[in-house]
Amino acid sequence: MFTGIVTDMGTVTELEQKGDLRARIKTAYDTSGIDIGASIASDGVCLTVIALGDDWYDVQISAETVSKTNLDTWTVGKRVNLERALKVGDELGGHIVSGHVDGVAEVVAVEDEGDSTRVTLRAPKDLARFIAPKGSVALNGTSLTVNDVKDCDFGINFIPHTKEVTTWGDVRVGDRVNLEIDTLARYVARLAEMS
Repeated sequence: MFTGIVTDMGTVTELEQKGDLRARIKTAYDTSGIDIGASIASDGVCLTVIALGDDWYDVQISAETVSKTNLDTWTVGKRVNLERALKVGDELGGHIVSGHVDGVAEVVAVEDEGDSTRVTLRAPKDLARFIAPKGSVALNGTSLTVNDVKDCDFGINFIPHTKEVTTWGDVRVGDRVNLEIDTLARYVARLAEMS
């Protein structure tokens, strides 16, 4: 479990397709405190650590995960949002995030509004019904509040701090973004279907 509060921006330093995709991610985390088998959300995808070095960790990514996320766009040098798994007693600053990506949204507009940046994204039609104004979503692992919704499009505002400490400062029209809908929205929709 995660909160969607990004705590490091890592960099993909190696990619190798050998059965599954293997990626090496350089990090500022103290890797002596990371165990083999630990979960780290990388651009919102819960990935298992399989090897460690002084300032890096390796993950193995299945074809299923690649097909359901934007990890097929990873290249050497790409910066990624990172978050370590929650520990008992950690602050829940964002919202409950599982790291199980539901689909990929596309950035369709980027517009500066004062010091902030408004980003409009288009969700897959089957996921759009779970997105509501003032609700939560996780986008590339970042817990965010939805400003507005129109059909499959929804808007998010990024304050300068978020743009500085996450990869959202690099956002461009056409970017494919990992989307995890709010768990509560999923359960509410399921209950409504059953009544």
